[in-house]
Parts: sequence; C-alpha cells; structure tokens
Amino acid sequence: MRWRWSKLVIAVLLPWRQDGARPIGESELDNIIARRPGPSVQEIFNSDTNAAPDIMRVESPAIGQSSADVSIERYFSKDWHDREVEQVWRKTWQLACRLEHIPNVGDHVVYDIVHDSLIVVRTGPDEVKAYINACLHRGTMLRTEGGCVKQFRCPFHGWTWKLDGALSVIPGQWDFPHVDKDKMSLPEARVGTWGGFVFINFDSDAEPLETYLENLPEHFAPFNLEDRYVAAHVAKIMPCNWKLAMEAFVEAYHVPFAHPQVLGYYGDSNTQYDVWPGVRHVSRMISVQGVASPSKPATTPEQTIEEMRRDVPFFAGKPIEVHAGETARGKLAERAREKISRSIGRDMSALSDSESLDLIEYMLFPNMVPWGGQALPITYRFRPNGDDPESSIMEIMFLFSKAPDGSHPEPAKMTMLGADQKWADAPELGSAAMVADQDTDNLMRIQRGLRASKKPGVTLARYQESRIRHYHETLDRYMDKAT
Repeated sequence: MRWRWSKLVIAVLLPWRQDGARPIGESELDNIIARRPGPSVQEIFNSDTNAAPDIMRVESPAIGQSSADVSIERYFSKDWHDREVEQVWRKTWQLACRLEHIPNVGDHVVYDIVHDSLIVVRTGPDEVKAYINACLHRGTMLRTEGGCVKQFRCPFHGWTWKLDGALSVIPGQWDFPHVDKDKMSLPEARVGTWGGFVFINFDSDAEPLETYLENLPEHFAPFNLEDRYVAAHVAKIMPCNWKLAMEAFVEAYHVPFAHPQVLGYYGDSNTQYDVWPGVRHVSRMISVQGVASPSKPATTPEQTIEEMRRDVPFFAGKPIEVHAGETARGKLAERAREKISRSIGRDMSALSDSESLDLIEYMLFPNMVPWGGQALPITYRFRPNGDDPESSIMEIMFLFSKAPDGSHPEPAKMTMLGADQKWADAPELGSAAMVADQDTDNLMRIQRGLRASKKPGVTLARYQESRIRHYHETLDRYMDKAT
C-alpha cells in the first residue's frame, strides 16, 4: 500500500521551486516506480514468515521534488560552510550523547561542533543540562573531555561554577566589586531527550524537540532504542565534506559498484525510499536482506546463505539448510531470531523477518542516521571536522539491547581513527568496517572531483536519490532563513 495525496495537498506542502525546475508529479513517479526492478520490498514482506510491523507496510515515495541539480559549492565553499555554522549548527537539534554516557550526577561529555563547545552534564537524577564550555572570566574552556565532577573549575584562574550553573567562587573576589555572582551563571543551550539519546540546540527560539522529530518517535516505537546501550563507538576523520559522507550512507544506488560482494544477499536496486509530505526533517529507506539483488536473479538460496554467512559472522555456527517450501530469507531470519534471543536473554521468536534481517534506516536532519530493527543496531553521526569544509568526522555506534533487568556493560568509549587509518583498524566494527572503507575511498575521489568539475551542480536520480534531494531541500530552507 502507498500513500495517495491530492493535487491540492501536494501543491500546498511541496510548492514548485523558485529556480524554475519542474517538480516530479505523482503520475510520473508512478511510471518511474513501475520500472523499478522487482520484487519490491512490500512484495517480499508479503511472503515473510513473521510479518513486518504496520509502520513498514506503507510506502511513501517523494512527490513534488524539484528536478534541479544541487549546487556543488555547498561541499567545499568556506562561505557556505560559515553560513551553515550560523543557520544549521546553531539552529537545529543535534545528537550530543546517550543517557547511559552520563548515568550519575556530575557525569558529563563535551560536545563540539565547529567553533562551539558544550558541557552536557547530568545535574540531577532526572535532569540534564548543556552549558557553554567557556569560563566567563577570560574564556578558557572549562572542560576538554568528559568525566565526573562536583563542580566546574577554570584551570587558569580558578573561577568555579556549581553543577546547577551558578557561579560559586571568584578567587580574589575583592578585586571584582563590579561582578554580580547572581548574574554570572553559565549560559545554557536547550536540551531534549528521545529514545535514550540526548539532543542539544543553541537556538532559544527553535521549535521543541518533540515537534522537530516529527514522525520519528511513532516509527521507532517498536524498536525500543531507550532500552539499548552503546556497545561500540568508532569515529574517523573523513576526506570529504560532512554532507558527502552522509550521502554515501543514505542510498543503495551505489551498492552494486562500490560493494559488489553483498549482491548475493542484499536487495539494492529494489530498495524502498520514503519521503512523507509535510515532513521536513525525517526520511527512510528499507533494503531487504536474505534475498539476492535483482541484478543476480540466478542466485540460489544456498548461495545467498553461504555469502551472507561469509560476510556477516552473526550467522556463523551450525549449517543453515533450506528445505522444500522454505526460503533463504526465512531461514536466515530464523537463525537471527535464535541469536538475538540468546544475546538479550528473552524470547524473540515473534520478531518480524524484517526486523531480524533488514536495513531499516532513517535520517534526522541535519546529521543523525539511526537504524531500526534488531538486525543492524547502528546509528551514524556526521559533523564538520572543526572549521574545515573539506573534511569531516563520521561516527558509527552499535546499540545493543540491555538485559531484561535493564542492566548493561559500561558504554563503549569512542575509538578515534585518524585520516590515514582505515575503519578496519577498529575490530569492534566487524564486517561493517569493510563497507565503510569502500565508501571512504570513493568519498575522497568525490571531494576531489567536485573541486575539479566544471559542472555547477550534482544531478540526482528521481527515486533512488530522493532522500538526498529531500535533505538538500530542507538544508536550503534553513540556509535561506534570515540570520
């Protein structure tokens, strides 16, 4: 089933672009999707042993998007980057950390974004605040790393603030008769939480996190992210703009050329892309696993299982045999449910085939990419690398389920890889590192190629890259707002 929207609703929610490029209409989109290789994600779901959740049984392709190219200067222009600092990074809700990173009063992390720095601290059992990370005396950073403290003391002159942000100590206070302590509390950014994540926003006038998230909480309700913890956390300096890095992980169009090893068990060109009318910050794609790519129709069930077991150690162990009336996807889902049940200590035999196997990936503007389901418990985060528009920091987090009593190991400390290191240097990522390394090699070439290009814009596919176009339309709206 797919959402249908009247022409009036489309016209109101998705107006034509000012640049004169023609938006894609519903009938044209129907023709494009009709040419999409099959079977579709929804057709595969129809044959699953355990049915997919209702929220995944709806298709919502993007209608009304412009066909215009996306300007390339946004990937390397320092002027564009400086405007992003003001219009995006200082105006939007951003993932700062997980609640399990700061479980006790005084626990804190330092969140840096370009020129800005925050101390995100638990100030009470049920309270988290984010303070501007600068001494109000002469600007020294109060913290350069996370930890647990009872107060924030400047290492230069000893000015000290309580956990509630109130100024408590001015050494040599006799020499500051002009300073009113009550007016020198640490400035704060806004804080919100969802799904075990802590978000911050520098803009006091921004909309609440609850509405900013749009349909994300509803869609993630079955996935219980609040009942997970960070089991692995790896970051790497990437040789490209942060948007380029993110774009490589939000479409499957590149898969047969960049990751040919997965085609025996991964549906690439029949991936489903969802962009909901009126939803600005969220999009989704669903790629099925346990079935071969439409480009490899002769793949046998035995080959699908063998190749998935080769690349994904999760499916190792006793052989997986396909008998009459069974499918490779069904048998792989069965094995996945068995392993998930053992790993989290509760019966997951009713888990859907899709949540057991598939890539169910969402994107939250500007830079968070959380995955649903149990098969691939990944969250990505992308940020500029300081003030450099041509490099970035990409992070991969694995979110594993807590024990039935809510207990879990200490959250993993972040492993920081340098620009010359490979993702494979972080063994905790397993087979995900190989895919990330393949993308990193291409991203370096894209960044350099855009610099060399004489073509002023990037051309995007109508359907398979609709999430990228949706993202840039939202980005343009933020960039066009008055400073």
